[in-house]
Amino acid sequence: MLKMIFATIVSFIICLILGSIIIPELHKLKFGQSIRNDGPKTHFKKAGTPTMGGIIFIISVVITDLIFSKWDKYMALVLLITLGFGLIGFADDFIKIYYKRSLGLNARQKLLGQFILAFVLAYFAKSFIGTDVIIPFLKRNIDLSIYYIPFVIFVIVGTVNSVNLTDGLDGLVSGVSFMVMAFFALITFFIGNTSLFIFAAAFTGGLIGFLKFNRYPAEVFMGDTGAFAIGGAISALALMTKLPVILPLVGIIFMIEALSVIIQVISFKLTGKRIFKMSPLHHHFELSGWHETKVVYVFWFVTLIAIFAAFFSVS
Repeated sequence: MLKMIFATIVSFIICLILGSIIIPELHKLKFGQSIRNDGPKTHFKKAGTPTMGGIIFIISVVITDLIFSKWDKYMALVLLITLGFGLIGFADDFIKIYYKRSLGLNARQKLLGQFILAFVLAYFAKSFIGTDVIIPFLKRNIDLSIYYIPFVIFVIVGTVNSVNLTDGLDGLVSGVSFMVMAFFALITFFIGNTSLFIFAAAFTGGLIGFLKFNRYPAEVFMGDTGAFAIGGAISALALMTKLPVILPLVGIIFMIEALSVIIQVISFKLTGKRIFKMSPLHHHFELSGWHETKVVYVFWFVTLIAIFAAFFSVS
């Protein structure tokens, strides 16, 4: 437990130091965010805020892991997946910045990279821990057998994109994600996997440190670099703890945000009408008159309640 606490604190401090160094450099390089023309008008003032800030907490996690963790197959796999998804996000961010537009890689390019990484994670996880998963609340394991890899790929790709869709308000994803990471830090501690709990603790501290720069009004955005890396890391931890089924609960905000987009698209295509004023859901609340910070705090609170329920479901 002391090791986990130290890893969290060290990652937090490293993130604060890196943020004070990297953010001014992002300003100098003019790595500013382009804002969607069809987005809420209150967001137009955010144009030019540095993006790609996810590299700050990604570096802090890697350095902390180098300091505290023994490098085994578990650490190698979760870091590979985190950095791999982060690299896809980095390419997406770079194209947006270079061409001064709000869209980077096209959907096909992003999905191809995501499916490849998801398959890699599923294949090695199957070799490391088998094909059974824990069913929360029932507290029993079910062997997915031949369905394991397709199921895992669906979960991973869905989680990564859900996290990315949620990243639209200052401090929203970083706040929700540090709570989810803290949940997995405790889970991995209790199951006795040192590598995974150090990784989760380092990510928790890094995200708390990043929140200092990312909370409203944000000095930096994490960009797809950060959102994809977080989605990959959460997916990897859920899979390696045999708890992918718990993701809709601990990541309830990610799931709701993704569902709001799906419902909006289906409704518009079938009826020509929109259910929400704008999707993802956080924009609907903004356009309903909620201040950005109110939306963020409510979503944080919902996440906290969901995490307590998740602990109960597996204890």
